[in-house]
Amino acid sequence: MIEKVLKGSPAFYIWLLFLGGIASLGVFAYIFQLKYGLTITGMSRDVSWGLYISQFTYFVGVAASAVMLVLPAYFHHYKKFKKMIILGEFMAISAVLMCMLFIVTDMGQPQRMLNVILHPTPNSIMFYDMMVLMGYLFINALVGWVTLEAERHDVDPPKWIKFFIYLSVVWAFSIHTVTAFLYAGLPGRHYWLTAIMAARFLSSAFASGPAILLLLVIALRRLTGFDPGREAIQTLTKIITYAMAINVFFFLLEVFTAFYSGMPGHQHPLTFLFVGHDGHASWVVGWMWTAAVLAMLSLCLLIPPQIRDNERVLPWALGILVIASWIDKGLGLLIGGFTPNPFETVTEYAPSFPEILVTVGVYAIGLMVLSVLWKIALDVKKEAGTF
Repeated sequence: MIEKVLKGSPAFYIWLLFLGGIASLGVFAYIFQLKYGLTITGMSRDVSWGLYISQFTYFVGVAASAVMLVLPAYFHHYKKFKKMIILGEFMAISAVLMCMLFIVTDMGQPQRMLNVILHPTPNSIMFYDMMVLMGYLFINALVGWVTLEAERHDVDPPKWIKFFIYLSVVWAFSIHTVTAFLYAGLPGRHYWLTAIMAARFLSSAFASGPAILLLLVIALRRLTGFDPGREAIQTLTKIITYAMAINVFFFLLEVFTAFYSGMPGHQHPLTFLFVGHDGHASWVVGWMWTAAVLAMLSLCLLIPPQIRDNERVLPWALGILVIASWIDKGLGLLIGGFTPNPFETVTEYAPSFPEILVTVGVYAIGLMVLSVLWKIALDVKKEAGTF
């Protein structure tokens, strides 16, 4: 099926060339980082994780979101999702690859990742995070390719693949749960030290990930004519709405616990994020208020059925939701955890230009992988008559 990449329209190859150019800029910035070290980023001794790890966290959720298609289709026999499942699985592959690239860029020296393999430490959460990410990448690649090959030949998938399909559901929950434990297992970081962190991660993942998938599918429908079906879109939108409502509720639980209990350690990160702290008015304050307003606006657009089912409004509602969740998880989560630090002092962090350039480069690589995989999937569907 790989040969289908060699047969495409000029627009497809121009798109890949465009992404390749952006990725090249990211590679150039990364080479610059390799030469001069992480000092070119906005990170420091007090803020040892930055934009790279925050994006890793966000895209782990995007990868895990494929379960929102697999679970209803295979556990509850909801066949309306069958047309979109392969797209969700291939999106999970590109998201996991992006996660791995963000880890490599954050390590400073790429050879350091060999330490996790050559010198495993089972008492480290990072060891298990690597294991579940690699396992999830393998499972989605295997399931996606085998089921697509079966669809190409108009036969049922082999029975043995069902084991890996069911396993992918459990694995999807595990990758984001283990990632949440990376944060929640640090007792010196009050913003992350909460038993509900894994639940917050999963609820945000099951809102933002399917929202990104649905936005891409809507764009794909306009570009190629691929139609997953109105009922499938409406059902997935309902799942997104419930997940986002739960995500907002979980965040409000954190706010209530911090301020009603009167615990300064839990109050200060939230205060810093939304109004500043101890004379420090952070640049992230405007972003967090934007996220809060957009999150509530997305729910106002998604909860009423008459608005949610309007396909002109839906892309805007989904886009607003994605922006809100990205700000909360891709900026606020990390900055709130590091500020104030365990000594109750504030060290400002803002991503540098090279840091942003490397991040955009990883985004471009992920989109390239996704574009190639989706082209293969769509060409097979056209060939099989299931487009």
